[in-house]
Amino acid sequence: MQHLLSDLVAIHDTARTLSRPEYRTEHSGCNHATKVISAEHPVVRTHPETGRKGLFVNRVFTASIKGMKMGESGALLSFLYRHMETPDFTCRFRWHPNSIAMWDNRCTQHRVCADNKTANRRMERITIDGDRPF
Repeated sequence: MQHLLSDLVAIHDTARTLSRPEYRTEHSGCNHATKVISAEHPVVRTHPETGRKGLFVNRVFTASIKGMKMGESGALLSFLYRHMETPDFTCRFRWHPNSIAMWDNRCTQHRVCADNKTANRRMERITIDGDRPF
């Protein structure tokens, strides 16, 4: 599987999120909330500081695998998403008053678990202009 994935390129496209009302509301202050942005990135990227390889696809933005038929692309991406969501690869942050969480999007997937509807969630997002995936 690692050999198969090593040369594949994923097409990431924000158009997939524009029809989702929860995304538009959550990101309404962002200048990219209504602008379609498309990019191609390797399916497997190398972290520039650690040299470790990691999957660089996600359910929200990854539209397809370049050069594959849609059925094949969809099946492979579904397999990769399920693999990435394996509990062995997850970390659950337990929030407390004044908690701060930070992660490196070059090697981490972020997913909100809406399991505490009694508490308000306030998020401040900072995106640092970094490197291109390789």
